[in-house]
Amino acid sequence: MDPARIITAVLNHSGSRVEKAAKLAEMIRNSRGYRWVGVYDVGPELVSIVAFSGPSAPEYPQFPITKGLTGSAIREKRTIAVGDVASDSRYLTAFGSTLSEIIIPVIDETSGAVVGTIDVESELKNAFSAEDQAMLEECARTAVPLWSQQ
Repeated sequence: MDPARIITAVLNHSGSRVEKAAKLAEMIRNSRGYRWVGVYDVGPELVSIVAFSGPSAPEYPQFPITKGLTGSAIREKRTIAVGDVASDSRYLTAFGSTLSEIIIPVIDETSGAVVGTIDVESELKNAFSAEDQAMLEECARTAVPLWSQQ
């Protein structure tokens, strides 16, 4: 799979921003058989779900930017991957069955600000490899234009 080519096609397709975000989440989820993928906006104070692909909506569709693993990814402007969320006090429970989570910040190239995140969750411990992380970070870089469509 060439994520950059597929994401560019999704972003250039007609449809609303939410529809494009849903297609992005679905494409990422299907690329590796992930259980759940969420695409979020990052505002001055809140993180808000734009779209997701998976069995159900998250427990917290909106939460403060200081909370959870997402808060760490935003603050540090880097990917946060946790192989066993039960052992990390930062974890904000979205699904009781999640054992691993990876949060990729989406960074606006001009301002350097984190404008969004891609959240991938798994029911398996240590589910995310270095290859997964590299692919997801490429997806985040390619998908930046989605956040300028607000």
